[in-house]
Amino acid sequence: MSIEGAPPTPLRVVLVEDDVAFQEAFRTALAGADDLVVTGVAATAAQARALLSGPPAEVLVVDLGLPDGSGIDVIGEAHGRWPDCAIMVATTFADEHHVIASIEAGASGYLLKDSPLPAIAQDIRILHGGGSPISPRIARQVLMRFRPDERPPAEAAPVDKTGPSLSERETETLQLITRGFSFDEIAELMGVSRNTVLTFVRRIYAKLEVRSKTEAVFEARAHGLL
Repeated sequence: MSIEGAPPTPLRVVLVEDDVAFQEAFRTALAGADDLVVTGVAATAAQARALLSGPPAEVLVVDLGLPDGSGIDVIGEAHGRWPDCAIMVATTFADEHHVIASIEAGASGYLLKDSPLPAIAQDIRILHGGGSPISPRIARQVLMRFRPDERPPAEAAPVDKTGPSLSERETETLQLITRGFSFDEIAELMGVSRNTVLTFVRRIYAKLEVRSKTEAVFEARAHGLL
C-alpha cells in the first residue's frame, strides 16, 4: 500500500550480461533514474537461472552471448517464471535468426549495443509501459521479413480469384497485425504515421467486410491473401 504523496516504488531491473564494462555502464546509466533500480546482475546463464528462482523483477535486460549458454534460453525461462516481467535484448547480434528467436522466446524489445546507452533508462520505461524499443536496423530487418517479395518461396495457398484483393501496403499491414504488433509499432516498422496505418486498416476491413483484427486475419487466410 503506497502512502499518499510518497514517491512511487522504483521498477526493479535485472541485467544478464557477462561484459563487466557494459555492466558498469548500465548501472551508471540507471543511477540517475529515481524510478529505476538494478536489483540483480548475472554474468552467466546459470547465475541468471538462480535469479529467476527469486523475487520477480519488472524488467529483464538480456545479452544473447553468454559464456555458458544462450540468452535466448534465459528469455524463454524468464517468460515462464516471471510472466509479468517485460524482457528486452541488448546485444551485438543483429542477424535474423537471433532477432526472431528472441521475439518468439518472449522478448518485447531488441537493442543493439551500438545504441546510445544513456537512453537505456527511457527504453526501459517504454518497455515496461507496453512499448517495444527496437534499434532501427532491427526494425527494418523485421519489416523486410514480412514483405511479400522478401519471403522465401513457399507452397502457394489456394487463392480465391473472385475474392477481394489487397494492395502491397495493405498486405504488409495485415501481416504485421498477425504477428501481434500494435498500430503504433506497425507505423514505426513501415515508416509511416499511425493515421496512415489506420487508413490501411479501414481499407482492409472494408474489402474483407469485417469489423475486427481477428475477423480480418481469418477472412484473409480464407481467401489465400496471407
